[in-house]
Amino acid sequence: MGDISKLLGDAKIIIVKIGSALLVDHQSGELRQAWLSGVAADIAALRASASTVIIVSSGAIALGRGKLGLRGRKLSLAEKQACAAVGQAALTRAYEDALAPHDLITAQALLTLTDTEDRARWINASRTLRELLKLGAIPIINENDTVATDKIRYGDNDRLAARAAQMVGADALILLSDIDGLYTADPRCDENAKHIPKIDNLTPDIMAMGGDPNSAAAVGTGGMATKLLAADIAVKAGCHLIITSGETTSPIRALNDGARASWFVAKADPVSARKQWISGSLKSHGQLHIDDGAMKALRNGNSLLPAGAISTDGSFEVGDAVTVIHEGNAVAKGLAGYSSTEAQQILGLKSGDISATLGYTHGAALIHRDNLALL
Repeated sequence: MGDISKLLGDAKIIIVKIGSALLVDHQSGELRQAWLSGVAADIAALRASASTVIIVSSGAIALGRGKLGLRGRKLSLAEKQACAAVGQAALTRAYEDALAPHDLITAQALLTLTDTEDRARWINASRTLRELLKLGAIPIINENDTVATDKIRYGDNDRLAARAAQMVGADALILLSDIDGLYTADPRCDENAKHIPKIDNLTPDIMAMGGDPNSAAAVGTGGMATKLLAADIAVKAGCHLIITSGETTSPIRALNDGARASWFVAKADPVSARKQWISGSLKSHGQLHIDDGAMKALRNGNSLLPAGAISTDGSFEVGDAVTVIHEGNAVAKGLAGYSSTEAQQILGLKSGDISATLGYTHGAALIHRDNLALL
């Protein structure tokens, strides 16, 4: 697994997903303090190697049900939400306490399905997470189970972690699991099951190996099926995904040292994958016409600023795809940082004048370079 070690060494943004079964002791319902301390040391080592890190962690419901005396049985939706409300505070404090000795600052980020599927909210969440990374903090992401209902929730943090990877342009996503990777069959039931160390293509046969999501465990709602769905999201976003066992004291160090894992290979880097998605998959809701100076800036890989915009066509909201027009030709497509109404008010302005004109700002760019693809 030397290739994985090199991958992690080169990665600028790494996401580590931690499930309830690893974080919370099944018998006692208490936090596994020693295990979390080992993971915190691993995270500190990643940071020391110049990688920024996001943690996607389950555990709020598992911790809350222990505190409320609700362990060992199926919970109603209202009970799950109550447990999440109690447990989330404990979960946040646990990570803060574990990472503080390494001089690492944590930040809580609670997301719902809507935050990752609605483009406007997706952009807002992406901006916040990127800013936290820029400021040196480690975001601790969890699904907001206190308010989410069965119809508007992921129900597993594997796919949430993959969506987070897509949001921030992560290079690698590590899923710490109770199994050390993908097998041709469930190795707990089939002694002939073979481990698959590297997956270059997510074929229908590979996806079928996941079976059904595991709902038998007392904690956690995922399984190999949700991990394969997460892999599909991640690799399409240019993010490598790794499944490895989290049972050891320092699982990421073990991974670097060659522990068994399954590596799902991304074919493109995050930026290229994102631009391909924007240019090829999204319907345009309007147009932004630009001048020669803006066209030159776009060719140089810069963002589209209000100063270079001449006019708008159509009605669009923040996060909608828009086409960029220069001299009558479609030259780019991107995700709007401002609505058509807002854009009309700041056409031709310097970025520093946006706030004075609108009374607020969504940032300096009409379309940020990370959300823009030349055609």
